[in-house]
Amino acid sequence: MGAVLTGFAIIAVVVAAGYVTARLGIGGPDARTALNRIGFFVASPALLFTVLARADVGALFQAPLAVAATAAVVTAGVFVLVDRLWLRLPAPEATIGAVGSGYVNANNIGLPVAVYVLGDATAVVPVILLQLLVLAPVALLVLDATTSGRLSWRFVLAQPVRNPIILGSLAGAVVSVTGWTPPVAVMAPLDILGGAAIPMILLAFGMSLHGTRPLRRGEPRAAVGVASVAKLLVMPVVAFVVARLLGLDDAAVASAVTLAALPTAQNVYNYAARFGRGEILARDTILVTTIGSPVVLLVAALLVA
Repeated sequence: MGAVLTGFAIIAVVVAAGYVTARLGIGGPDARTALNRIGFFVASPALLFTVLARADVGALFQAPLAVAATAAVVTAGVFVLVDRLWLRLPAPEATIGAVGSGYVNANNIGLPVAVYVLGDATAVVPVILLQLLVLAPVALLVLDATTSGRLSWRFVLAQPVRNPIILGSLAGAVVSVTGWTPPVAVMAPLDILGGAAIPMILLAFGMSLHGTRPLRRGEPRAAVGVASVAKLLVMPVVAFVVARLLGLDDAAVASAVTLAALPTAQNVYNYAARFGRGEILARDTILVTTIGSPVVLLVAALLVA
């Protein structure tokens, strides 16, 4: 338990540094954007490549992937059910709510949690690939169909291919499967770049918490509440039950629950903004779950450690 608390403390200090940086205006108004873009396009792909190149890829895509997929689908289904019975949102907004309920921040928060709390950066890889290769294209298809009345398969299928995190992960997986050992001249620079990923994304995340005012009057607070409760409470519980049913050991169960308790991913807001629907719902769900997630993570660590 001491190691878990230490891990959270490390993450919290760097996030707090990012918040203070934004509050003091250090780096200017574009600092967060610059850190996010460098982390997304350069550092994170390098980190995932080096991690996967040295990992046993086959072991990653078995039970942990099944747990993550089931938890995401069931939790999104809970939001859809509540929406049909009570909220009755338009289809695009309901889609954003469902995605916000089951799509975790596996990159910005998941990677640091995997490294400093779980002690294994590969733990979050199945979740990242599941979301970017399967869940995101499905969500984009539904949003495209419900906002335009047509399906643009080319637009949807091109998204994973254009994602540098996917490309870095797949390249690392290929190296692992083939058994090829890249020379030091290749791995050493990538190790250095990958080492910058977590500090940058944590600083950028802390910056994003400054100046945000959620849940204003007249905004979809009920939908935000349902999505946030589903994300923070329902999804970890589903992950725990499924992991136990699959017979995973205690460490794997703790890992599954921890990853399921991560906050809603910022990608959800990007999808909402892309189609111009459900932006406030996405924004406030991300912020509420981001604030509430550390509490849930600590409680989960106490219960399943």
